Formats: sequence, structure tokens, C-alpha cells
Amino acid sequence: MIVSPSLLAADFGNLEREIGMINRSHADWLHLDVMDGVFVPNISFGFPVLEAVARLCQKPLDVHLMIERPEKFVNEVAKLGAMMMNVHYEACVHLNRTIHVIHDAGMKAGVTLNPSTPVCLLEDVIRDVDMVLLMTVNPGFGGQKFIEHSLDKVRQLRQMIERTGSKALIEVDGGVNAKTAPQLAEAGVDVLVAGSYVFGAEQPEQVIDQLRAL
Repeated sequence: MIVSPSLLAADFGNLEREIGMINRSHADWLHLDVMDGVFVPNISFGFPVLEAVARLCQKPLDVHLMIERPEKFVNEVAKLGAMMMNVHYEACVHLNRTIHVIHDAGMKAGVTLNPSTPVCLLEDVIRDVDMVLLMTVNPGFGGQKFIEHSLDKVRQLRQMIERTGSKALIEVDGGVNAKTAPQLAEAGVDVLVAGSYVFGAEQPEQVIDQLRAL
């Protein structure tokens, strides 16, 4: 299992220490949630903070833009050295074009679905994307309760990927913990985003190892 801890749950008063823990750990990626207060009802951090994180972090950056018109910021995300740029289906008028622009900028392209957005809407782009992120809580805040029907969405997406021959990974974000993580792994998830479950743990590196072992 690929593990991508979410920086949103870190202690921002000790950001360098928190990223140092990620660097020492066996975490595969670092997940960065960018929120604009418009597409989602919260504001997280902008490019000055992202640039500082990019300088400190030794892990590939998994950048998730929870913002309106994410295509405007492809070049800025690419300049960070990001491995993955993830945009919301609901925020992109021309999704296919955005996917190709992300690829042209040298990054992998991910598409995110909100809990109420059906998997079937990805049929026309599933062969073009490198990853699909299924939100298993409503986006905007950390620490929310896992939405149970998300397991069915994971299974539906896995079936679509296998049927179409897509190489896309399945990532989930929201409510990942000791109970839900094994269920998600069994349903067919490839990448777990974990925020408070990792950064709120007494031994976060051990929690990361436990998730990776699934």
C-alpha cells in the first residue's frame, strides 16, 4: 500500500519538525491539500507555504487542489517539483484538456471525485489519468467521519479500471484509520491519504508502517 500522509493535520507551529518526521519515515508521498475558501468552505495554505514544504520535503509531492479553476496553477505546481497534480472533476469545465496540460508540464495527473459524484462520470478520461482520488469525506476539513458507501465506489472504480485497461491508481482521502484502512485495501485501494491518524499518533512512523503493510 502506498501511504501519503496529509500535511493538513500537521502541527504548523512546528512544520519543519513534522516534515522531518515524514522524511525519516517510510511514507511514500506527502499529500498537500490546497483550499481556496470558494470550492470548499475552508482556506488551507498557498504557494509560499508550498514552496517552503517543497524545499524541506524529500518525498514526492502529491498536490490536491480543492479550488476553482485549478488549471490556472499548473505551472506553479510544476515549479514546486510536484510528482502529482490532482484536480476535482467538479471544478474543471474542460477536464480532458486540463489532464493533458498537467502531463505536458511533466507531472502525473489525478482527478478527484466528491462523495456525491458518481464514478461513471470518469468513463471518458479513465485511460488518460494516472490516479483517481475518491473523497471519503466531504472536502474542506480534516478529522471527519468516513462515509460508508465509499467502499462501494472504490469497488466500482476498480471494475472500471480493469474493464478499460486503465493504469490509474485509486487513492482515498478522509476518515482513514485502523478500522477503515483494511476495508479500503480489501476493496481495491492503492493509495491511502491519512491526516490526523498519522500526525495525531504518539508514534506516527509506526502508524505509517502499519498502513504500508496492508
